[in-house]
Amino acid sequence: MVEASQQKNVVVVGAGWAGLGATYHLAKQGYNVTLLEAGPYPGGLVAGWKTPGGKSVEAGIHGFWYPYRNIFSLINELDINPFTTWTRSAQYSPAGLEVESPIFQELPQLPAPLGTFLYTHFQRLPLIDRLSALPLLYAVVDFDNSDAAWRRYDSVTARELFKDFGVSARLYRDAFEPMLLVGLFAPGEQCSAAATLGMLYYFILAHQPNFDVVWCRGTVGEKIFRPWVEKIEKAGGKVLAKHRVTDLIIDDQNRATGVVCGDQVFNADAVIFAVGVTGMKKIVSSSPSLQNREEFRNLNNLGAIDVLATRLWFDRKIDIPRPSNACFGFDATTGWTFFDLNALHDEYHDEPGTVIEADFYHANQFLHLSDEEIIPIVQNYLATCVPGFKQAKVIDSSVIRLPNAVTHFAPGSYRYMLPARTSFANVFMSGDWIINRHGSWSQEKAYVTGLEAANFVMSYLGEGQPAEILSVHEDEVHIKIGRSLNEIVRNLSKSILPNFWLP
Repeated sequence: MVEASQQKNVVVVGAGWAGLGATYHLAKQGYNVTLLEAGPYPGGLVAGWKTPGGKSVEAGIHGFWYPYRNIFSLINELDINPFTTWTRSAQYSPAGLEVESPIFQELPQLPAPLGTFLYTHFQRLPLIDRLSALPLLYAVVDFDNSDAAWRRYDSVTARELFKDFGVSARLYRDAFEPMLLVGLFAPGEQCSAAATLGMLYYFILAHQPNFDVVWCRGTVGEKIFRPWVEKIEKAGGKVLAKHRVTDLIIDDQNRATGVVCGDQVFNADAVIFAVGVTGMKKIVSSSPSLQNREEFRNLNNLGAIDVLATRLWFDRKIDIPRPSNACFGFDATTGWTFFDLNALHDEYHDEPGTVIEADFYHANQFLHLSDEEIIPIVQNYLATCVPGFKQAKVIDSSVIRLPNAVTHFAPGSYRYMLPARTSFANVFMSGDWIINRHGSWSQEKAYVTGLEAANFVMSYLGEGQPAEILSVHEDEVHIKIGRSLNEIVRNLSKSILPNFWLP
């Protein structure tokens, strides 16, 4: 620990998974850490809040998948119990039930990705279509999350990738594009093939249990972030909401010495940005110091995707077969999910009616509609999946519009994403859109990059023990062998491979 009189000042910007992770570790190491959050409470879009009537709502439901090793380790350290047990899920289209997923870790373990293909119950997708995915395994092996692999695949769309590897039109329409719409939040022609391979491998293909998921038994803000912030404050960290960063003060040695929030200046020996793409672009737009750097100006080439989060209270109990469900085919470029909160959230276990969270991704066409127009659409969609919703009456509702809310991993975007180290000597980046080699995605990646940024700060300032970051589970032996052979063949045969595979 560092003596109080010698404490170094670190300012962290953004109180989501990345910012809280960095702040917590640095505070435990004796740094004087100030966490600045532009919103009214820590957690940003992930957190959740209370309506004027006292009901819990949040900006969409977030799952916690089997490979989230670092988040689960954090939960153990915080000594809290926020999660459900592992849950089964389903997938619907306007034709009805399409897919049922088991709890994969309960079934005999098969070499990846056989378990994913064999244990998943497809209602209508013929075996011949499912077999058309086999050639795609080459791309899965070839994409190793390296910089070279990202540059090979990032300019290609996911749709082109699946077509070039012979995936059938039906398999793409009924399986892969629905995964993209709820995983990368955009249709295949708007998704980078590199991001697609990374996301599919991490969540679904790398190991049989990877698709298994638990859910928070209430809002993430209440169940996880509130006790986490208490731990941070107990360790000496300061968490300040309603503080929007507008600029950095840079000295003549290329170091940030202060973080500007309107009329306030927070002295800094190091700075960590831990905000999403949209938030970072807003900071850059107000900051002459950041606008002077090409890397930050180029962030305007990155985009984000609109989300619509709805919560509906119905007047009766409705039999919903599984608590978490993904849906496709209702709108051409929009995916959506719905969750039975009576089953998932402690708050609603004894509710006399049914409480549903329905979230829409790439929801551009919905955001301009009024609440009165949106609610009947959502109920009609729900009734298509589960007929019991048809006769039920909505007695309360919440509609949250979230423009530019989640990262858009568009084709060609990799070149504009930032690494953890910036051109400033003591300014570091974190978040789910930051380039790193860990291999994780979504909330786990955000948290991991927050720990990585904290480690960079300690290395720069020369004090403190680095955070332990758990690696993703190792590739299975046959995948390792395949990647080694592929690397040998690539080095020998670049001249005969299809052009888009080449660096």
